[in-house]
Amino acid sequence: MAHPGSRRRRVIALPAGLALTASLGFLPAGAATAAPAAEGAPAVKAVSTDGPKLSYVVNVKGGHGVAKSVKKAIAAAGGTIVTSYDQIGVIVVHSQNPAFGPTIRAVKGVQSAGATRTAPIAAAKDTAIDSERPLTSQEAAAAARIADGGQDPLEPLQWSLPAIKADKAHERTLGSKKVTVAVIDTGVDDTHPDLAPNFDTRASANCVTGKADTTPGSWRPGPTESDHGTHVAGTIAAAKNGVGVTGVAPGVKVSGIKVSNPDGFFYTEAVVCGFMWAAENGVEVTNNSYYVDPWLFNCRNDADQAALVDALARATRYAERKGAVNVAAAGNSRMDLAADELTDTTSPNDSTEVTRTIDPSECLDIPTQLPGVVTTSSLGAKGLKSSFSNYGNGVVDISAPGGDSTRYQAPEGPAVDGRILSTLPNGGYGYKAGTSMASPHVAGVAALIKSKHPYASPAAVKALLAGQADDRECTNPYDINGDGVVDAVCEGDVRKNGFYGEGVTDALDAVRR
Repeated sequence: MAHPGSRRRRVIALPAGLALTASLGFLPAGAATAAPAAEGAPAVKAVSTDGPKLSYVVNVKGGHGVAKSVKKAIAAAGGTIVTSYDQIGVIVVHSQNPAFGPTIRAVKGVQSAGATRTAPIAAAKDTAIDSERPLTSQEAAAAARIADGGQDPLEPLQWSLPAIKADKAHERTLGSKKVTVAVIDTGVDDTHPDLAPNFDTRASANCVTGKADTTPGSWRPGPTESDHGTHVAGTIAAAKNGVGVTGVAPGVKVSGIKVSNPDGFFYTEAVVCGFMWAAENGVEVTNNSYYVDPWLFNCRNDADQAALVDALARATRYAERKGAVNVAAAGNSRMDLAADELTDTTSPNDSTEVTRTIDPSECLDIPTQLPGVVTTSSLGAKGLKSSFSNYGNGVVDISAPGGDSTRYQAPEGPAVDGRILSTLPNGGYGYKAGTSMASPHVAGVAALIKSKHPYASPAAVKALLAGQADDRECTNPYDINGDGVVDAVCEGDVRKNGFYGEGVTDALDAVRR
């Protein structure tokens, strides 16, 4: 269970008084006789099954013949295959054999293998997650009174749209219905009146177990599960329909791929499934406003963590090869991801946390630090790096509004809150802040680019995102709370730097160039 201010999702709990906090198992043991050892597998007479039931990813090197042999070895080692993504050589396995990891890593044809969690797989349970701040009826009424004829009723409160010139872009186009952005997240409420017109059920699924479930509505958050994914979806593609808010790309489609379990954990097998589902269902852009649990940083000198990096890298590469641009949040730890070393005190977050010193060039925050993924930092309403946003020269690719404490960066009127207003389940609206909110602004702009250039490759779309971004100089000295202490140091020049990457994403250029 996470404490308030958890960085599991890329949304941040702001200082007390400025925001409501967002709150975000053992199975019977036994023994079994092993199946006959497969070719390449260590010879064993019996396999222990008295350990906790854990989930693993087994990454295969070679083709289908090798995978077939490895699958036999998995059974011999006491593993049960949940699903196999043969396109990328990743097999999702459950096992109660305490020695499953080292046993399967010794099998010929296995590139890497590791446990995706440190706590046992538990039965599902619901955990209430509150909005950072719901929209008040008074704010809604005031906004509706001043909205002009071309605006949705709550659009005057959305300071982030003019910040990236999305309001001007909408005068030219709203985007194409042929473009779908997949929200890989906590689930999306497709019944919301601002999301229903643009929702793509074909590209939606529940991937929590690591295997896609397409039961209608399975992609929605449960009654007491997180509203995070629904908020993200509205930022991308809330319809311009005379209701509520407007998305960055209100004419494109949005899908929901649920990868977060009821306790709010984003485990590797679920996220691999999310990317694979997006890839196989024609998604043009994925948004990833989370980090993969239980490790804030996954170190490649650790066998388990290295396997998680391997599996996710394969999945993101495959999605891009199939035509998707993958956009991700940089994180809310106020960390310089280009530093020589960082201290991680929050991992593993599903069992007992330890303090460790890591090299962020070798220990990766995934998926945002994976090759090819567009890493997005957050801005506040004054155009400065958000107080919570991670940064790093050569790591951050682009920046976008993700909100901040109104005390630090208050918007100009008629907007009243420094956070991002978007959709919440059951027809609601509310404010959140985090790099989680910045990333969908970039995903929306990528969707507009893809709408303008339908045959552009992911590499071309990413080049246009970077080339069209508005240059933003380093903010030095950066003292966001005005206490006389420098809170972060920006390195780089006006064209590319650690706070803002290539610059601030530009929706208007996306539709006119």
